[in-house]
Amino acid sequence: MDNVKIDMAFKEDNIKIGSRDSELAVKQAQQVMELITRPTELITMKTTGDMVLDKTLDKVGGKGLFVKELDQALIDKRVDFTVHSLKDVPMDLPKELPLLAFPVREDVRDVLVLPKGTTEHDLTKPIGCSSARRRIQLKRLFPHTEIKPIRGNLLTRLNKLDNSGEFGALVLAAAGLHRLGLKDRISRYFTIEEILPAAGQGILALQGRNNYQPGWLERVDHPEIHSCAIAERTFVRAMGGGCFAPIAAYARIEHDLSILLCAMYAIEEKNYVCYASSSAPFGEAEELGKRVAKDMLCMLNDAGMVIPNDTDAQDEDIQENQ
Repeated sequence: MDNVKIDMAFKEDNIKIGSRDSELAVKQAQQVMELITRPTELITMKTTGDMVLDKTLDKVGGKGLFVKELDQALIDKRVDFTVHSLKDVPMDLPKELPLLAFPVREDVRDVLVLPKGTTEHDLTKPIGCSSARRRIQLKRLFPHTEIKPIRGNLLTRLNKLDNSGEFGALVLAAAGLHRLGLKDRISRYFTIEEILPAAGQGILALQGRNNYQPGWLERVDHPEIHSCAIAERTFVRAMGGGCFAPIAAYARIEHDLSILLCAMYAIEEKNYVCYASSSAPFGEAEELGKRVAKDMLCMLNDAGMVIPNDTDAQDEDIQENQ
């Protein structure tokens, strides 16, 4: 018996995965759970941000409202990991709760969705969109159409579009519609040049505790997606972090395995939009993000623009992807 080795993997309890309780959040969690080669259990919960629907995010506390219950569940060890849409994750995370893996990236583009049963975009009605990043780019594409805020998760917004008669269209992330099997609702895909995506758009992230990082995490993580995520989030963090200013960042791996990062920052009250891009070797994602931010800040300074101190540096429409 002394020579018998017991594989403790078979003695482990189910890995508990935490998620918000919306249909899309559950789909996203299940997509990541399928990649984990261990028994898993899904634990869902409603966050504070899910319950506040009558105010815009800048009035109620931003992205932290959508993750704090999940963070607390990790701290209390009620769950082992949580799954998030990366663009919804605050830039400043508790040190003890790092992002550990980036397994999946869906289509990064934004899309136009029309009311069910219609084929023509009614430009006399507002386009529903609560993201300043989208809003400022949409103004160039639809200069004579009102851009109006809309809150709620993706399915709630689609219901408002279809039944309220208030909106002529919505602009949403393709990723959420794809994950819910709703590609047929998409009327138009905007190109990256038309609407630059948010940092982390389409990426699913696995968050955990810094003192529990089992070996199988390396097999779940996707190195190319990981590098893109680091480049995009480093840029946003170097520009100030946060939630509410119009900012965009999109990285992709080129044929020569270099990383190309394209970014945008806007001063909306000045109607000023600034773009910057650069590339770097595959292993220098963080350095790339910092360099593009430095270039962006120099351009803003040369134009006499100052980043407002009372706004954070990433705006996104969080509930849509949940």
